Amino acid sequence: MHSLPVFIRLTGRAVVLIGEGEAAEAKRRLLDRAGARVVGEDATDAALAIVVDDDAAVDRLKTRGVLVNVVDRPALCDFTLPAIVERGDVLVAVGTGGVSAGLAAALRQRLEAWLPAGLGTLAKGLQAARGAIRTRWPDGGDRRRAIGAALAPGGPLDPLGAPIAVEDWLTAAGTIESRIETLTVTDDPDLLTLRDARLLALADRIHHAPDIAPAILDRARADAVRIAAPLPDMTEPGLTLWVERRR
Repeated sequence: MHSLPVFIRLTGRAVVLIGEGEAAEAKRRLLDRAGARVVGEDATDAALAIVVDDDAAVDRLKTRGVLVNVVDRPALCDFTLPAIVERGDVLVAVGTGGVSAGLAAALRQRLEAWLPAGLGTLAKGLQAARGAIRTRWPDGGDRRRAIGAALAPGGPLDPLGAPIAVEDWLTAAGTIESRIETLTVTDDPDLLTLRDARLLALADRIHHAPDIAPAILDRARADAVRIAAPLPDMTEPGLTLWVERRR
């Protein structure tokens, strides 16, 4: 990755905005939506700045340690602003590191049509049920597996399907099963099937042959255990994958 995507809470926080015209107004609207307090260059309590048309201000701000976004000048940017899809508390950001704003916008338009309006309601339901979920599955691993299975394609809380109420899911939820799946892959992550990608995203641990490409393993969850060794004799809780190379 060339950048680490983060979501920054800006409510009430100062953000410098320098510039005039349509581009500056667009950035002001975005900052207003995020609840930021838009200030000028002289403000001393700002850690972020967006500059439209003043290269000298960029140098002055960076000297002060302020992180700067320079509109249409990715080489000067400390951070870039992604294209955003908003569904209540659910935010999906698409960024290219400033390489192509048009590509990010095109992907956002596709996602707008693809992501249902009810995602925010589902997120609120999961938040409200947090205590009940912890009571139902006190172990953190079991809890993560239960939520992952519920949100998986075809699951009762499938966010792209027709999810049931979170309370109904909790009432009907069963025990966590242990299972093992095998994936046979190439070095090209673009050739992963939908099933392969889904299993990699859900796996608790991945045992793999030593010649599996890192680009394939990168498709798994960041916290999934990766073990360059054959499967053990005993099955561990949750989903275990064996990933081997296609011959």
